[in-house]
Amino acid sequence: MTEPLDWRFSQTFGGKGNEDASDADVVSAIEFDQTGDFIAVGDRGGRVLLLERTHDKQSSKKSKLPEYRFYSEFQSHEPEFDYLKSLEIEEKINKIKWCPKQNDAQFLLTTNDKTIKLWKVYEKKIKQVSTSATTTGPSYNGSLASHNTRSPSHTTYIYNSSGAHNMNNNMNNSNNNNNLNNFKIPKLTTRETVVTATPRKIFQNAHAYHINSISLNSDGETYISSDDLRIHLWNLNINTECFNVVDIKPTNMEDLTEVITSAEFHPTSCNIFMYSSSKGTIKLGDLRSSALCDNHAKVFEEYEDPSNKSFFSEIISSISDIKFSRDGRYILSRDFLTLKLWDINMENKPVKTIQIHDYLKPKLCDLYENDCIFDKFECTLNHDGTQMLTGSYHNYLHIYDRNSKQDVCLEASKQATKSKTKTLTTKMKLRSSKKEPKKPEDIHPDAIEYTKKTLHCAWHPKDNLIAVGAANTVYLYAATENK
Repeated sequence: MTEPLDWRFSQTFGGKGNEDASDADVVSAIEFDQTGDFIAVGDRGGRVLLLERTHDKQSSKKSKLPEYRFYSEFQSHEPEFDYLKSLEIEEKINKIKWCPKQNDAQFLLTTNDKTIKLWKVYEKKIKQVSTSATTTGPSYNGSLASHNTRSPSHTTYIYNSSGAHNMNNNMNNSNNNNNLNNFKIPKLTTRETVVTATPRKIFQNAHAYHINSISLNSDGETYISSDDLRIHLWNLNINTECFNVVDIKPTNMEDLTEVITSAEFHPTSCNIFMYSSSKGTIKLGDLRSSALCDNHAKVFEEYEDPSNKSFFSEIISSISDIKFSRDGRYILSRDFLTLKLWDINMENKPVKTIQIHDYLKPKLCDLYENDCIFDKFECTLNHDGTQMLTGSYHNYLHIYDRNSKQDVCLEASKQATKSKTKTLTTKMKLRSSKKEPKKPEDIHPDAIEYTKKTLHCAWHPKDNLIAVGAANTVYLYAATENK
């Protein structure tokens, strides 16, 4: 059995804490790019913050932990109003997905409840004209001066009796050469380089309900977007039309029994995608079978004993997030109380069920009254599928190791760091923490603050580095192998 990883606090970006967090600064989405060199953070104010990994050799010698710095920030969405439905559309960023890099530009998809935007982020050189330089005679005698001499047609030739000749040039030639020596030629110089974000495509007017997820296809050309009742297939280069691939809306809305909660494309097979529902099921769709994938290819569902059902059974069984492993063999799902790992070849039950906060079962009535039971926690896997990550209350985050069968519980907190207030839109500094991880059995439900929760998380595509969002703060943790 392999040794568990030693997780250490790396960095934090954001404000001081929940008491100082405005609603617009609360983190609503986190995503690494394909290389792991960039992190995109979305907030409820419609802004997107980009962090870039530093590759400074001197800093890497001082600390083995990876370090990120502020790269850019732009306003992705603005608040809107639907006059036909008399409905306000908030600017909150629901999901962010990185697209394949083209040349030196980064591309990413961002979405709020109704509109999806494709952004191009690139470094733009700001140039200015400088006229301070004065030309000198020797540097231009071979070019400009040689082309400004008088031509033979403007020169008088006089021959004497001995055959010798004299050339009488115009007296202006000497004056022209003097003017050239003092001629000022403007130069174009780069004043500064700024990171610019421009919207390339806007995909809108396709979803009647709130968009809950977007997922890029492995072909790099298409992506899906899902709302409560439908899933659409888009082409990144075409924003005028999309294709409906899943539609679970009943003819009579009174017959509605479930809604779509999340959707994702297979990481390698461009024709396979999956989506989860509020009934706790995961359905696999194959675009090769039919254009409309209402008839799923596979359904992953665990049987529940009817005698164990309660008033809260359907609420806590609703799946809030699903993720494929990078090889496409496993599916990770998160409901309110558990984290489940499914084998794509076994549909009747998960291969592993991890209790995230089983100690909250006696508190379900209180959680229902304060609406916390409807919180949607995200989940993710590492690059080889051996580590699983999800969040919990009191800013706890759980990292489960499949090899060592160990559940590491960390608290995303700044109590052991410098209490220096900053906002998500400013550059942050590296801070260290020596807080020891907690064991899940040591957590007492009465001591939990339910206003503190780590809903959003992301894992580096190559390294054991995680990013979690709590309130208006992003925490980075890195792991090394115990020796």
